[in-house]
Amino acid sequence: MSFLHASLYSAFTLSSLGLAFHRTHLISALLCLESMMLAMYIILSSWPIENQTTTLTLTPIIMLAFSACEAGTGLAMLVTSTRTHGSDNLHSLNLLQC
Repeated sequence: MSFLHASLYSAFTLSSLGLAFHRTHLISALLCLESMMLAMYIILSSWPIENQTTTLTLTPIIMLAFSACEAGTGLAMLVTSTRTHGSDNLHSLNLLQC
């Protein structure tokens, strides 16, 4: 395994661990999700180059489009929760009250 693969896999693992353990604010959860998507994009972009195939070159573009939609939806949720609850603290959000 090359240094690039090890660093990308560790970046994905650290961001997923950050999402699992540091869930106090919505903005930190969104940042962890975005770093996971960035690591997946770089992995999927480098994979066809290393294997010298052209069949999977459209996959990173599609994943990037879904990532942009996810970021927009996450920011809309952040603004809405901040307006209704006063902060982006995840502990103040209760699904039973919605």
